[in-house]
Amino acid sequence: MAIVQRISPCLWFADQAEEAARFYVGIFPNSRITTVTRYSAAGTEIHGRPAGSVMVVAFELDGQTFTALNGGPIFTFNEAVSLVVNCRTQDEIDHYWNALGEGGDPRAQQCGWLKDRYGLAWQIVPDSMDEMFRDETSPATERAMTAMLGMKKIDLAVLQRAHAGT
Repeated sequence: MAIVQRISPCLWFADQAEEAARFYVGIFPNSRITTVTRYSAAGTEIHGRPAGSVMVVAFELDGQTFTALNGGPIFTFNEAVSLVVNCRTQDEIDHYWNALGEGGDPRAQQCGWLKDRYGLAWQIVPDSMDEMFRDETSPATERAMTAMLGMKKIDLAVLQRAHAGT
């Protein structure tokens, strides 16, 4: 019996929902657009969107469901919410960092965080990060934290060496 994802993020775009969804599904394996819903003429005086234009795009990234909404320029993304991509290897970190960061703001890159071309914040981190930072009083954690604070994209080997003290 399949487990249904109960909670799913809805990402608000001015008018790039479909473009962004296509961008994201092109980066992650096991990804697809599942539904594109369009605005009808009903409610135009409220939503202000042209009839026939894209309203909502439902999509999956590596099996996780997302919704992208074209709601107009009223709201924009900020770093208060980010999407975390846990990576097993440096190759995965490099892939997601380069693909998601393409066209994004290079000034918004620090400690594994980046903003993509749509302004959405992502954290591209090794899946061992929680373990490395588990004990905030250990010298290993202090060394790893110091190393990470000097990085934009995470260098897994440098982080592991710092944690090990080598």
